[in-house]
Amino acid sequence: MSNVTEQRVLRRAQAHASTRTGILDAARRVAARGGARELSLRSVAAEAGFAPAALYGYFSGKDELLLALAADDLAALSRAMREAALRASGQKRLASVASVAIEKIRNMESLAAASGAQSASAGDAQRLFNGRLIAALKVLSDAAGNPADTREGQCDAVLVGAAVAGLSLMVRSGRLQALGFSADEIVERLERRFSSRT
Repeated sequence: MSNVTEQRVLRRAQAHASTRTGILDAARRVAARGGARELSLRSVAAEAGFAPAALYGYFSGKDELLLALAADDLAALSRAMREAALRASGQKRLASVASVAIEKIRNMESLAAASGAQSASAGDAQRLFNGRLIAALKVLSDAAGNPADTREGQCDAVLVGAAVAGLSLMVRSGRLQALGFSADEIVERLERRFSSRT
């Protein structure tokens, strides 16, 4: 390929990525107003300033768009958890990471909406979502000091992730408080049960 052709291909790829990011930003705004489950490609296209059909050049449908939103949110969650792990003392590392995760997840409607996204045409989006989910689980596993390099370690990482996600939902709905528990109390217990550092 000539240098001019390579530059043209690079510019197109950058423009495509930039437009895709703009569409995701528009989807996030629409979801913030009416809920991620209620967003439609038509409403996202209107928010982004596109004709609805133009979105199909970037996403195969609503499921793929929801998975892309959730994958972005999972990447942000992993970054926030890694930062919390760096700031935390060795004894309370899992608790610190889990507390940050609970606070972030309780405000991430995209994760709940994406859980229903089962479109067969969203294969790449499913793989991206799953990869980001694995990365988030690895942060939790590392914070616990339990490497997820065995089947048992991976199972523990999923258990901790499920506990954190469930706690987030209970905190968001007010159910945890209604049951007479605080998130901190449960997170400390999670630390004692799963952390190899204690």
